[in-house]
Amino acid sequence: MSYPRKVLQPGETILFRATFSWTRYIPGILLLLLVIAVFAIFELELTSQRWAIVLAPIPALIALALLARAWFQRWTTEIAITNRRIILKRGFIRRHTIEMNMDKVESVDVDQSLLGRLFNYGDITVRGTGEGFERLRMIDARLKFRSQLPAS
Repeated sequence: MSYPRKVLQPGETILFRATFSWTRYIPGILLLLLVIAVFAIFELELTSQRWAIVLAPIPALIALALLARAWFQRWTTEIAITNRRIILKRGFIRRHTIEMNMDKVESVDVDQSLLGRLFNYGDITVRGTGEGFERLRMIDARLKFRSQLPAS
């Protein structure tokens, strides 16, 4: 059972769930493609240089680590908007949670880069009265997220 479902109060329903954008995988994918391309070029050249075979796994392992990190962050982060509050949970073992009541939401800001506009993601800053603010980076469907909040 997900964290937002566990902490729902009586009469509270989840209106929208958000997640990180798939673009967090891009650095790992690009590095992995580069490693494959370089390794393929060495195979086509039929070079018997052992250093290429020995060194190729190092960037491949880095690429796999980047992909695993992006997946793990996406898997362990839950963002939900209910009819009463915003719920954010990060982490697996060391958990960080933030819950902000809807009546405390003062403003919602959306920032997008050029890539964010192309791939439908953005950074969302939720400002609360007396509660500070929380910045959510690289969130999918950022406009739909904002439209679920009262200060949008």
